[in-house]
Amino acid sequence: MQKQPAMVLPGAVQMRIKSSQSSTGERLSQTKSMVLPDPGTLQTPINRHRRNQSQHNVGGSGELQTLLKGEYLNKAKIAEGGKKLRKNWTATWVVLCSNQLLFFKESKQEAVANLKPGGKSDGVDLCGAVIEWTTEKSSRKNVIQITTPNGHEFLLQADHFPTISKWHDAIKKTVDSLSSGAGGQSCGRAALHRSNSTECLSRPTCEPTKPKPKETKSEHRRSIMFKLNYSASDSADKNGVKNRLKKFISRRPSMKTLQEKGLIKDRVFGCHMLTLCERERTTVPKFVKLCVEEVEKRGLEADGLYRVSGNLAVIQKLRFLVDQEEELNLGDSQWEDIHVITGALKMFFRELPEPLFPFRFFDLFVEAVKIREPTQKGQALKKLIHQVPKPNHNTMKVLFQHLRRVLMKSQKNLMSTQGISIVFGPTLMWPEFESGNMEVNMVYQNQIVESILIECVEIFGPGGM
Repeated sequence: MQKQPAMVLPGAVQMRIKSSQSSTGERLSQTKSMVLPDPGTLQTPINRHRRNQSQHNVGGSGELQTLLKGEYLNKAKIAEGGKKLRKNWTATWVVLCSNQLLFFKESKQEAVANLKPGGKSDGVDLCGAVIEWTTEKSSRKNVIQITTPNGHEFLLQADHFPTISKWHDAIKKTVDSLSSGAGGQSCGRAALHRSNSTECLSRPTCEPTKPKPKETKSEHRRSIMFKLNYSASDSADKNGVKNRLKKFISRRPSMKTLQEKGLIKDRVFGCHMLTLCERERTTVPKFVKLCVEEVEKRGLEADGLYRVSGNLAVIQKLRFLVDQEEELNLGDSQWEDIHVITGALKMFFRELPEPLFPFRFFDLFVEAVKIREPTQKGQALKKLIHQVPKPNHNTMKVLFQHLRRVLMKSQKNLMSTQGISIVFGPTLMWPEFESGNMEVNMVYQNQIVESILIECVEIFGPGGM
């Protein structure tokens, strides 16, 4: 009798088993899977490279939800397990997920590919983490610090404040959601997501975030307190040295208290324009006046003025002296290179929390510079400039009249109106939120500065400091 061909059922796995009665010694048998799929459902191919994919990456099960798409930020790991590390800034592609922050060294395309199951990435578990702004761990501006319960500390930084502010708010929201009752399961899964065949799975725990004290402790004090809490057990502290140290550190005055007593003075770089001018009782920051006077005294004919970069180490030294409000003489031999002074002046404007052209005026200046008729454009720019706060207006007047004098020496310094606009466009203004095309915004920034330089006499009147 002729054998009927075996009918293959959906979801069945074909197996070959020995049969002594078969002429070929083999026959086909079928074994149904434990869960039968619906008829007509397209079957997903089995990943044979991982027997249990959930042990390697939760992305395959859809649990690794991307909350904030990737972006290049500057990252530095300054502590691991409570042990201080040497700070080393690197540009890193950062992705915020439902319970972790992922770091990629590769390009954006490779980082996106590595988000798939089995991809290689470095990251930090946000369960029980603390995120806060810091100004003491780095001389850079716009720095946030992430501290995990196991003693890891990371710094994230971006040149533009709106960018890092967006990441700070998103990470803080994620940390708060993980600390709440609804985030307990996410915290448990976070401990498993990075394990592989050579790593042990850590116990899924999530400690609630401790409430912040009324008076914020300094960054250095918090780091020392963390080490004391996580170093040796209390039973090993026979003489009570650790407890005495903790009490001593907790009694140390905070940065705010020292500033109120005048022991630590407020900084100049990174201070808001209105606050700085009010403190100095002037409408133009003293440092801006000093730099402009020194450049006009001995540097107007320097080749590539404001375009050539000065020595960054010397610029930082000058910045430190200015922040400490020490007696400053820009005619000293250590500031002989005029590009150091121009570099420090540009750094001052770049580090303002709000640019010289206030955020609320950015779109208005963009609309004004779009006007094609030159006279109307000049009138629109003049009207807007006279509406900004007085310290901003007077500082603009001093700066742009100075730049006009730089252009009068263009045959010597080889600087043109367009060249100065390219340098000062993104230095004097930027949008509060990075929305839209950055390249388009940069074009408008340059055009605004160029138009004001052209109409400088009409807007601010004849020269004079």
